[in-house]
Amino acid sequence: MDEIKLNAMRKSFNILEKRKKKLLEEESERINELRKNVKEIRQYSVSNLEELIKTAKERFQENGMEVIFAEDAQAALDEIYKIIKNEPIIAKSKSNNVNEIGLSAFLNNKGIEIVETDLGDRIVQLDPESHGPSHPIGPASHLNMEKIAQIASKRFGVEVKPEPRAILDIIKGDIIEKLSNCSIGITGANSVAAEDGALIMVHNEGNISLVSMKDTHVVVVGIDKLVRTVEEAVSVVKLETIFATGKKIPAYMNVITSPSKTADIEQVLLKDMYGAKRVIVILLDNGRSEVLKENKECLLCIGCGSCIVSCPVYNVTGSDFGYRGYLGGRGIALSHFITDNKTCFDSGLFKCTLCGLCTLECPVNIKTNEMIEKLRERSAKSGICPDKHHETLEKIKKQGSPF
Repeated sequence: MDEIKLNAMRKSFNILEKRKKKLLEEESERINELRKNVKEIRQYSVSNLEELIKTAKERFQENGMEVIFAEDAQAALDEIYKIIKNEPIIAKSKSNNVNEIGLSAFLNNKGIEIVETDLGDRIVQLDPESHGPSHPIGPASHLNMEKIAQIASKRFGVEVKPEPRAILDIIKGDIIEKLSNCSIGITGANSVAAEDGALIMVHNEGNISLVSMKDTHVVVVGIDKLVRTVEEAVSVVKLETIFATGKKIPAYMNVITSPSKTADIEQVLLKDMYGAKRVIVILLDNGRSEVLKENKECLLCIGCGSCIVSCPVYNVTGSDFGYRGYLGGRGIALSHFITDNKTCFDSGLFKCTLCGLCTLECPVNIKTNEMIEKLRERSAKSGICPDKHHETLEKIKKQGSPF
């Protein structure tokens, strides 16, 4: 990222950090108890993932939803394309899992337009010079108001003033117009309650409510998001909100357990009232089974982005330090299992300082720096490491010294 974008990102991060710090100070006892509970919930989940997957499939189907298990990104893309191939345009909400499989680029190549409904994601989508999202909750954190106004002005052919309301109004109007042409919506889910067959989604803008009300609602969610119950899922998303935004609870918390239905006429169950006729859940593995075998701690993440706000490397380099929507060190670690050693290296494996601030700031204390260190060792053994390291090694071999 250039210095202007980095400065805008740091400014946004500073606001987030101050808000979070204030809340953590005011309600430290309650939040610490929530952290303890959520860590236990996530540890149980990743240790019993196979059982939770089986339970979730059964409950989803009992609730009238369709379930597809995707072994990898290509399998997920193929299944989604089967569902939407005759659609010219679809609506999408913010989702790291959807970004992970590269859905936007895939659909663009198929001639299908995808409309981001989250304001930040839509701004990034409209920016031809975009580096992608810079924070999981605030995707456009790297763009200042003047730049966003320029992007909107160029896109819509009118002068948009660098004022929050002016920017919001014109982009919102465009999204609403495009939504009227969509019959399929794609979202992720923040947490999934296996025993209840329930999907929990949090948002502040209300866009997920609009997207999930389309005729067909497709939910792409990593198997690592599974927990046992709705109560556990709500605890997870509450903690995510605290560390992501510095607020106690999001504006909206959608719980979806089936397609739209009613039984108001003599208790006769009828489907297709106001919401989706079909809800299709795509459970995404894409390397997570391998993570379980080698480093299950990597799957404890609740997706708050607190680690990147404090990361000294991320604050200097921006979103190049990470893998797609999974930003920072944890994203780099995950990329090894989702893709391969080379992608992990290219995502910034050797840029990390191993300072451990990410672990200190993580609400569930994921030891990302230790994961990075182990992956560096593996990468080096496979011959993938910085050129300078090779030069240093040769000097040591020949001279007995790196100097």
